[in-house]
Amino acid sequence: MAADAISATAEGINEMKDGLPQLTRIRVHYSLRLPPGTPRDKVDRALAGHVAKCPTARSLQGAVEVEWSVDLLEA
Repeated sequence: MAADAISATAEGINEMKDGLPQLTRIRVHYSLRLPPGTPRDKVDRALAGHVAKCPTARSLQGAVEVEWSVDLLEA
């Protein structure tokens, strides 16, 4: 996969708790440009396990909800 084939944007959501802002949710949106012929089943499996295998999501587990979405484009 080419270096420019993946991009991501992230948004942190803060909520007031006990009078202080607290990070409660992170939304990540990926754009993936796949080479022609990429097996879609492998891509779908990788995406399905994303949060479970993401070091940041695992570190925040139980404290911050991680949501993600993806746009898949064939190049």
